[in-house]
Amino acid sequence: MQILFYILIAFVGYSIGRVTHIYLGHVKSPHHWIYGLALIILGLVFSKHLLGLLALSFGIGHFISDFKDFLQLKIFGRDEDSKKKFWGID
Repeated sequence: MQILFYILIAFVGYSIGRVTHIYLGHVKSPHHWIYGLALIILGLVFSKHLLGLLALSFGIGHFISDFKDFLQLKIFGRDEDSKKKFWGID
């Protein structure tokens, strides 16, 4: 049951990442994989606490939602103009 809770938190992180990509992708700002990576690191550092595990789960989902930009090492800027879709990895 606990694992399902963390999967749900990861899905929430993924969902928020996708929604921000769709609605705020035109804004010139840091790509959101960076925030996901920061949360993963914080979650690993504080993994013995509930908040650390929540940050880790949320960060993994948020990171996955922008994985393509991570692979291309896009750090700052706008997302490319393309058809925006919720299910996917950009």
